[in-house]
Amino acid sequence: MTYRRWFVVGVAVAVVGALIAAFTIFYGNFSPRGYVEDHFSRASGRDIGAQAVAYTSKQSPSQVSKEITDAWQPADQYVDGSGVYLRYDDDSVVILPLAVGSVILLEKMSTAYPRYHRVVGNSWGWGRGSTVRGGGPGAGK
Repeated sequence: MTYRRWFVVGVAVAVVGALIAAFTIFYGNFSPRGYVEDHFSRASGRDIGAQAVAYTSKQSPSQVSKEITDAWQPADQYVDGSGVYLRYDDDSVVILPLAVGSVILLEKMSTAYPRYHRVVGNSWGWGRGSTVRGGGPGAGK
């Protein structure tokens, strides 16, 4: 009886492992960053220092944004004539127009928020449960 139970447990573990492997193969990374890395062309010549890693697409910024947000819903989104700005918990995805297509910049929120604050203003929060307000008397009121 105990051999049978161990066999069933072993088969169950194998099935779960196979499902995880198949899901990983078909859907790649489980983050907006991974989605961009898997679906767009790397363009290291358009990186902004070491912080913002660039990818390109032949699609317009609005088409790229729709594709990314259909796969990964952002916490905040800001759109204006300069581009599309998506905020996730830890990362930002900024999609800017090119003559033909778009450049997609992946960056950690810790460096993206200061870089794009003049564009997004208060449209972006800082992250789940946190704030962009400074400290000091009356902070958070």
